[in-house]
Amino acid sequence: MNLAYRDIRHGLLRFLLTCVGLSLLMAVVLSMIGIYNGLVVDALTIARAPATDLWVVESNTRGPFAEASRVPGDTREAVARLHGVVAAGSVTYQTVEAEHAGAKLRLYVVGFEPGRPGSPARLKAGRPIAQSHYEMIADFRTGLALGDRIRLGRSSFSVVGLVENHVNTGGDPAVYISLLDAQKLQFELSPSASRVQIAKGGLPQTKDTVNAVVARVHPNVAPAAAADAVRRWKHLSAMTQAEQELILTRSVVDRARRQIGLFMAILLAVSAVVIALIIYTMTMEKLKQIATLKLIGAPDRTIVGLIVQQALALGGIGWMFGLVLVLAVKDYFPRRVVLDPENAIVLGLIVFMVCVASSGLGVRAALRVDPATALGG
Repeated sequence: MNLAYRDIRHGLLRFLLTCVGLSLLMAVVLSMIGIYNGLVVDALTIARAPATDLWVVESNTRGPFAEASRVPGDTREAVARLHGVVAAGSVTYQTVEAEHAGAKLRLYVVGFEPGRPGSPARLKAGRPIAQSHYEMIADFRTGLALGDRIRLGRSSFSVVGLVENHVNTGGDPAVYISLLDAQKLQFELSPSASRVQIAKGGLPQTKDTVNAVVARVHPNVAPAAAADAVRRWKHLSAMTQAEQELILTRSVVDRARRQIGLFMAILLAVSAVVIALIIYTMTMEKLKQIATLKLIGAPDRTIVGLIVQQALALGGIGWMFGLVLVLAVKDYFPRRVVLDPENAIVLGLIVFMVCVASSGLGVRAALRVDPATALGG
């Protein structure tokens, strides 16, 4: 006869309610793990989208994501002539707000040269940009569909392609337009502002400016060697793809990543305390029954097994239902939630160890109970 099973069945409703509460706590822990992973993945998505090896930015900066960066548009031709570079393209990055279907959309606009590095490598639907003006590739999170039209600045764009999970570090969904349209959107003044500048005698600002030049190098050439060649020009900075990703994870989103990580550690500690208190309370309520078992000669291993098995059942059911709950609602979170199987397995092992350790309080109280207690009133 399994005493743990018998005891659970005797107070089934209470045990299930306890499991529900614990599963909600596990769901919160799993959600924080997923948000932590999603923050890092989102930070790298835009940088990885063009599938390039080299980033050339303004001198003494770590742009275009960590700092502002502006370089002349003809820099692309100079980079393209470097030894080992097989293709180069200019890109711009800016955040804009637009209206669509009566609602405000905050978008991260990426400008690139069609046919050159800078465009998203994979489309989920539609086609790449084929014209120099007024076509757009949008992320699914914008709510835009193929054929939709949206106004950015003074131009209207038609959605011809869709990508998935392309967002910036702030969670704003990305849209891709041609470099000429992006430069016009970023640098062109409104008619009234242009007239004011002309009246002041100001020179028109050149629009042939980009935020960075991205390049692909030959497989037999190390990207670091090409970056060193750019740095020797002294008026430009360069970094490899690996260096760019390191800047994003260790600088741009570092504080948010550490804060979420600390909150996740606190939640794990709280979970351990809650499980320990639940198991201890469940044991204290059964002291008279445990004393009866001792009185009739039940060995200590039977009592220990009763407590440990209940603790493991409580933790296992809470972890399982928490995982199911997170998987069911993770797509409704405002930010991306990335929950890998390894994360769920590691948390399951942590819960297992916490349950075994937490049951120690109950085991200690059970083993110290006097069998004579069973004869009391």
